[in-house]
Amino acid sequence: VSTLLDLKGYEKKRGKLLAPGTTGSRSLRRPPSLETKTPSPGPPMPGMSASDVFSNVSFFLSLLLLLLVDLHTEAVQAALAKYKERKMPMPSKRRSVLVQSSVEACTPPGESPPLCGGTRPTEGPFNYIYSVWLPKHGSSSTTSSSASSTSSHPGGRGANSNTTGNTSTIPANNTALTANNTTNNTAVTSNNTSVTANHSSGGGHVLNANALADLMAHTQLGVPVNSRVSSKIQQLLNTLKRPKRPPLREFFLDDFEELLDVQQPDPHQPKPEGQQMGPLEGEPLEGGGGHRPPSLLAALQRWGTTQPKSPCLTALDNSGKAVYTLTYGKTWTLLDPTGPYWTLLDHTNSPTVALVFPNSDPVMFMVAFYGCLLAQLVPVPIEVPLTRKDAGSQQVGFLLGSCGVTLALTTDACQKGLPKSQTGEVAAFKGWPRLLWFVTDSKHVVKPPKDWYPPIQEASNYIAYIEYKTSKEGSTMGITVTHAAMLAHCQSLTQACGYAEAETITNVLDFKREAGLWHGVLTSVMNRMHVISIPYSLMKVNPLSWIQKVHTYKARVAVVKSRDMHWSLLAQRDQRDLSLSSLRMLIVADGANPWSISSCDAFLNVFQARGLRPEVICPCASSSEAMTVAIRRPPESGVPPPGKAVLSMGGLSHSVIRVDTEEKLSVLTVQDVGQVMPAALVCVVRVEGTPYLCHTDEVGEICVSSASTGTAYYGLPGRTKNVFETIPVKLSGIPVSDRPFTRTSLLGFVGPDSLVFVVGKMDGLMVVSGRRHNADDVVATALAVEPMKFVYRGRIAVFSVAVLHDERIVVVAEQRPDASEEDSFQWMSRVLQAIDSIHQVGVYCLALVPANTLPKAPLGGIHISETKQRFLEGCLHPCNVLMCPHTCVTNLPKPRQKQAEVGPASMIVGNLVAGKRIAQACGRDLSQLEDNDQARKFLYMQDVLQWRAQATPDHPLFLVLNAKGAVVNSASCLQLHKRAERVAVALTEKGRLNAGDHVALVYPPGIDLIATFYGCLYAGCVPVTVRPPHPQNLATTLPTVKMIVEVSKSVCILTTQAIMKLLKSKEAAAAVDVKSWPMVLDTDDLPRKRTPQLYKPPTPEMLAYLDFSVSTTGILAGVKMSHAATSALCRSIKLQCELYPSRQIAICLDPYCGLGFALWCLCSVYSGHQSILVPPLELETNASLWLSAVSQYKVRVTFCSYSVMEMCTKGLGSQTEALRLRNVNLSCVRTCMVVAEERPRISLTQTFSKIFKDLGLSTRAVSTTFGCRVNVAVCLQGTAGPDPTTVYVDMRALRHDRVRLVERGSPHSLPLMESGKILPGVKVIVANTETKGPLGDSHLGEIWVSSPHNATGYYTVYGEEALHTDHFNTRLCFGDTVTNWARTGYLGFLRRTELTDASGERHDALYVVGSLDETLELRGMRYHPIDIETSVIRAHKSIAECAVFTWTNLLVVVVELEGSEQEALDLVALVTNVVLEEHYLIVGVVVVVDPGVIPINSRGEKQRMHLRDGFLADQLDPIYVAYNM
Repeated sequence: VSTLLDLKGYEKKRGKLLAPGTTGSRSLRRPPSLETKTPSPGPPMPGMSASDVFSNVSFFLSLLLLLLVDLHTEAVQAALAKYKERKMPMPSKRRSVLVQSSVEACTPPGESPPLCGGTRPTEGPFNYIYSVWLPKHGSSSTTSSSASSTSSHPGGRGANSNTTGNTSTIPANNTALTANNTTNNTAVTSNNTSVTANHSSGGGHVLNANALADLMAHTQLGVPVNSRVSSKIQQLLNTLKRPKRPPLREFFLDDFEELLDVQQPDPHQPKPEGQQMGPLEGEPLEGGGGHRPPSLLAALQRWGTTQPKSPCLTALDNSGKAVYTLTYGKTWTLLDPTGPYWTLLDHTNSPTVALVFPNSDPVMFMVAFYGCLLAQLVPVPIEVPLTRKDAGSQQVGFLLGSCGVTLALTTDACQKGLPKSQTGEVAAFKGWPRLLWFVTDSKHVVKPPKDWYPPIQEASNYIAYIEYKTSKEGSTMGITVTHAAMLAHCQSLTQACGYAEAETITNVLDFKREAGLWHGVLTSVMNRMHVISIPYSLMKVNPLSWIQKVHTYKARVAVVKSRDMHWSLLAQRDQRDLSLSSLRMLIVADGANPWSISSCDAFLNVFQARGLRPEVICPCASSSEAMTVAIRRPPESGVPPPGKAVLSMGGLSHSVIRVDTEEKLSVLTVQDVGQVMPAALVCVVRVEGTPYLCHTDEVGEICVSSASTGTAYYGLPGRTKNVFETIPVKLSGIPVSDRPFTRTSLLGFVGPDSLVFVVGKMDGLMVVSGRRHNADDVVATALAVEPMKFVYRGRIAVFSVAVLHDERIVVVAEQRPDASEEDSFQWMSRVLQAIDSIHQVGVYCLALVPANTLPKAPLGGIHISETKQRFLEGCLHPCNVLMCPHTCVTNLPKPRQKQAEVGPASMIVGNLVAGKRIAQACGRDLSQLEDNDQARKFLYMQDVLQWRAQATPDHPLFLVLNAKGAVVNSASCLQLHKRAERVAVALTEKGRLNAGDHVALVYPPGIDLIATFYGCLYAGCVPVTVRPPHPQNLATTLPTVKMIVEVSKSVCILTTQAIMKLLKSKEAAAAVDVKSWPMVLDTDDLPRKRTPQLYKPPTPEMLAYLDFSVSTTGILAGVKMSHAATSALCRSIKLQCELYPSRQIAICLDPYCGLGFALWCLCSVYSGHQSILVPPLELETNASLWLSAVSQYKVRVTFCSYSVMEMCTKGLGSQTEALRLRNVNLSCVRTCMVVAEERPRISLTQTFSKIFKDLGLSTRAVSTTFGCRVNVAVCLQGTAGPDPTTVYVDMRALRHDRVRLVERGSPHSLPLMESGKILPGVKVIVANTETKGPLGDSHLGEIWVSSPHNATGYYTVYGEEALHTDHFNTRLCFGDTVTNWARTGYLGFLRRTELTDASGERHDALYVVGSLDETLELRGMRYHPIDIETSVIRAHKSIAECAVFTWTNLLVVVVELEGSEQEALDLVALVTNVVLEEHYLIVGVVVVVDPGVIPINSRGEKQRMHLRDGFLADQLDPIYVAYNM
């Protein structure tokens, strides 16, 4: 297909192109069955020759430019047309984040006013030439939305949906709600159902909009949600309605490595059809004998002595004036033997020397470079380090260190501008070796003697210089170039470019490396050429300066980049008298870039009227490793005319060359880079694997075998062998040549007339799902979407990051300061859609950063690898970010399919056959334990207290400490008894209460709470302990108090005078109805009467107290504890911890529920030991209070919560030395137990042990307990028995309800610590959650418990008997069907260890994995929130805390940001990455909030459902909310 279009053909294409955008059709295509049949064009002829792809172009360039620019813009517009109807939810950002820190708002180069005021924003060097045709029906590829359903808690609302054509009743649970999207059906589920994508084109049940809105408007707890949050989630769901995931293979394997869905190759993808190509040889190198100098130094000597006044190099200042012209005679003079370059040998033992010269001083660089060659030193040219944090500076330092550089040459002015230390010396740069800085200005040089004839050697294979190169990963490598290769390359360039003596050349490039060095420093000397060096600083001020110098000096050759041509276009209006007629070669050094063709064409279009001939433009291809690979010859060389290729981008993504056809969405037009260099052998090999020769219609990596290439990566023999010693082979396995080839890192092919075409570079190659995309292509598409309005042209970076075993494309651009949030977001959305349509690939992340914040390369442009590093480290600080994992990630594991459950009988038989025992364990038998427990003879706790008041009246039971560590209250047995009696009298006489009445005790932690508890028992009332409301947070805490009082049916509230006033205050009236409080009695002034008679319960099975607690799922649950259970609980704890009246224990727990209440109020009275009570609230004032008390009282046994342990770890981590000086000694501690109702937090306990090891704390002392609502104390380490054991399980197996034990350090390993020893009298079994059958050893199931101190049931207003029976009185369906068990609601497993317990039997360890109510059912697998949260917290140093929950079918991650709000948007990508990598889940919403927003209860457990309700009600005041597409 030719690119020479006439106007009629253009109008025809334009009409086709704009058709999709003008028909007004919706973004979703019709089903094929409904489409109008149109005759499809015939397929391309398979026999089409390669020469038909190319057309020689030498005229009509003006017309072509106008047509192609229109086509490019329209290609993007057509791609966006089909997305017109789809709206994406815009992220929410706090107002303070919108105010960005002041950054320099200057316009980067290339931002001058556009040409003639009317130039389209798509003109310039970053534009491709696209043609877009109407796609055939069904030709667009599909990728995944990967939406997944969740179930985080029971309950839910039903919804009825009237569908078109039929009516479907949708139950509340386990039902897929199906939304018909024409060609695809997406199931959006409410509960317990995985979302699946049905890719048939048929119908399905259609969920009407009202039903979906009704479903979305309520949480699963029935809380109405009418906020902008839910509407944005609705928008997000709408964007995910069209799953683009290809059908998954039907398999489920235990081998987790095969779980990821492998992208299957498309059977219809294009394959190479041409013959295998052969090597392409350049013309022979002409000239020999005396025509060529033996070395460059010999050439310099010749010109310096025979033509001393001939100009060598002219340097310009920032105004464009020539400040210095270096002659060949002066150059040779400066290399005299008494000058600095010979004295360098006295300053260094290393053969390598760093050259640190600014781009504005080519004269001193050239002298220093040749001076080093003459002194037989190896120069290493590098950039001037402007700051200590330059992009890539550390990697340059590593290169200098590996090369052994100890000496750096620079100019006096440059040395003064370097960063200095306090001593005035040049600062030490991070990663750099220690350098001696040596100034080489000419004032230090003396005249050489007349008889000076330095020894000039012939070019050898010794290293001449080392050129640095930054790899795709960001590492800097040194490429060694020998003297022979340097000379051979100069000879090749001289012949290829037709250089003649005394020619003038204008060089705009960096003279320290690559083409700027090869043409402007080396080859110019060989041919006695005059170089006009244009500094980068001048180009920024005057982009037309290089053209002016061509005109002024009548330069014959100019060496530029396409960027320089584009800049000159923007400024050329002011100059009318310029002429480029003197140019015979305009060498475009980056002609290998696909976008260079538009710059060349536009430049020619403008300057042809000023003497520029079309044949003068000579693109070339080069790389640091192979140096110049190919260059278009000047017109006088008699070579074939140039060519252009119009290639299908779809074919290129499969490395195949195909002409543009109407089926393809876009094409790429590239120009040739000329012929192969003289005396070079070139071939194209496959990019990956064995370097087989490519076919003639296949794209591969160009390899060169020549005497003029680099020879090695310095100090990297492995990489050197792979790159510089490649042996290409034919398909038969026979080597192409016995000469080694050098890989150029250029991707291309050889066209007709032996022209070389380059379509990309290895550094910009991104392989996504097996298809290859070039970063430059994506840049061009992004810039075609209204680029000038919102982002800076040329300030955009595209790279790929590896996430979940595939590459993901990331686009980062600098946003203009005047762009609004909404406009920028809309532009981002359009960019995503354009790239998806044109390239058929999804963008994983698009981020906009403030102006001038992206790391810059030394001479302009973006430092890509540094940008990528900042992105991965979370320090890019974007101001807008848009993640699209649902579109990109197509290799997620197949959702787990629920298999038919194996019956319980089969399970037992299977375990027996496998030699596994049933998972059952028990603590010591209470009936066989002989102990001197006098309290055993009493059935009721009030009787025990009376007995102790008579037997040991003065024995101290309780000490309460304040924040200063002083005892503020205490109680002996008698004092507690007397106070309890007074409370009982107040209840019966003042309160007129009857036996069995419920009384709410609202007290701060202290003796009053304990005394009133026993006072209630004395009076026959049922106490309910309630945490008092927080005076500064009544709106949140008071409703909970009110709820517990109402649900418990309390007829009276006992409290202090201060709290009583608070309950009835005006502030309280704003939160609750204060008039509905029951009778409130304060106990500050009680009558001193003795109660006439204490209440005796008729049976121990009567209710003793109610234990109310709000679970982490937000459910208020109260359990009933009988007198018998209370006494049994106390006895079990006494035996496990060996508690006697002579013992002291320290308790730092909240005393309102669970084991904390039992330890605080019950155990001391039963066992007689002394309890030192430390209210956890006091630790906020004095973090060391608990540990100081433990040390002061020489406590052996202590209890705390995770929140207390975390407070000590964070608050005292750096103060251990100060505590040691205060004589805090923890060596007395034998057992420190964390009271919890969750999986042990092993990282926190280990950190605590490690920090306080210096204070004598034994690493074996710290352990955990486990309790739950049905049994507050199942496990407790105690003082006897083996230490807690730790096992490592495969986290992926846990998702499938399986336990797979692995070694420590294994991938995906999760450490689980034993939750203490099972208490005496407690029996535990692990049962299947659905079949209720027993499981085998090391099998995951629900933990069931049977014990005398089980709670007797839930206490609820409605008396749900079914729930009571199921939780507290259930039986196995097979095996032991007699025993009554209570279901804990926690998943775990039992494992028999090699250790022995106190009875001599092998020890059975219980491992708690997590709460069933909190698990998230995602993609058919069971996830525990703590696992996802642990991964997220590790993702960035500024994440202080994290909580996850689900809403509809989305995973929501809330992170607390501990740092600047500028870092908020950095977290979005990192959170999404880590959850994908480690858990195979796509995050739907990322919410960044302030520290302390995630609610945590007194036990240190996250209240995830409270957080969820707050988020949906828009009450979190988030810093940023990102909705992942």
